[in-house]
Amino acid sequence: MKIVPFKNEYSKEFYNLNTEWLKTFFYVEPFDEEVLSKPETYIINKGGYIFFALLDNKVVGTVALMPLPKQEAFELTKMAVSPKHRGHKIGQKLMQHCIDFAKTENFNRLLLYSNTILENAIYIYRKHGFIEINVEANCPYERCNIKMEYVLNRPKNK
Repeated sequence: MKIVPFKNEYSKEFYNLNTEWLKTFFYVEPFDEEVLSKPETYIINKGGYIFFALLDNKVVGTVALMPLPKQEAFELTKMAVSPKHRGHKIGQKLMQHCIDFAKTENFNRLLLYSNTILENAIYIYRKHGFIEINVEANCPYERCNIKMEYVLNRPKNK
């Protein structure tokens, strides 16, 4: 397996993997539909990153780092692995890739929004060093009931 950066030709897989995952566990919210339909507009062109896990040159997983300038952070988001490739630690490899990338790029911190019904995911986030913080009142996701952060560099006082 190898992890590669965004290419426009993978946009359909980005959409399909994420909508499949959302429909399995929740539902596709309007915000999700907008971002997933236009990843270049909402993620890449705003200074974000999307990575893909390839196995035999086929996309089997994806993850995004979306900039959150007001929070001086990047959101680790839109992580999904194809159903037949789950259970092979592809999601963990994608997450570790994002952490390593964030360290290399000197990001302040990574944030993620999740839901506690995803017990395995929460366990993995904690295992990788994410800690729970308060969810803001205007959270962008209806399904969110937990927010976590991974601190890389403390933001500078203004």
